[in-house]
Amino acid sequence: MTRPLTLITGVSRRQGIGAAIARKLAMAGHDLYLTHWSPFDGTDGVGADSEFIDGFVDELRASGTRIAHEPYDLSSGDVEGLLDRVEAALGTPSRLINNATYERHVSVDTFTTETLRRHYFVNNEGTLGLTFAFIERYKRAGHTDGRILFMVSGGADASNLAYIATKGMLIAITPALANGAGQYGISVNALDPGPTDSGWIDDALREQLVPLFPHGRVGTPEDTARYIAFLMGPDGAWVNGQHLHVDGGFVGR
Repeated sequence: MTRPLTLITGVSRRQGIGAAIARKLAMAGHDLYLTHWSPFDGTDGVGADSEFIDGFVDELRASGTRIAHEPYDLSSGDVEGLLDRVEAALGTPSRLINNATYERHVSVDTFTTETLRRHYFVNNEGTLGLTFAFIERYKRAGHTDGRILFMVSGGADASNLAYIATKGMLIAITPALANGAGQYGISVNALDPGPTDSGWIDDALREQLVPLFPHGRVGTPEDTARYIAFLMGPDGAWVNGQHLHVDGGFVGR
């Protein structure tokens, strides 16, 4: 049986959702191409983890996974170059997980169009540009079983307006894109994991969040990865065009 080749963006930190997804898919028999962009984590994220990727790739390769990776800025617009490098290293992917994101808190009082633009270049133009280029390569390769996943967020957090706005575009396009891409055997979904303990939740915030989860704990990257492995697998094709809340029943959204 042919091993699926999955392209995952935003695998930059050992505690991140992207790393958990990659590890789970490697265990499920996928080959992987990973992108990461530590400069964002160091200046705008929750801290760079620049020494993580090489050891992580070695770990997955030792398990039998064919894997390659590169630093890639999703706002660069070089999606064709990225896919050229993926094909040269491993072949044409049949699965795309849009995990990379740009996020800076901005409220009604601090909102600027420049801040919105920075979110847009990564979360919308970069992500959708890669998605449509992926579909063209997928068709050219003659694949018949594909997946596209957008990692999204939402809610009513008044301090995160630009992020919610740009993720809303991905949520909005999901059903229509699923309708258009379905003829090629591609299932398209958007997944909101809810608050996930990927390194940004401190003790004070955890204390506020835990009562909002029916199971009495905050979500982990592994919780998200388990469901994504199902979506990417042979039994996940019939989940299509959905905005999925895979958040343990979080009641604070």
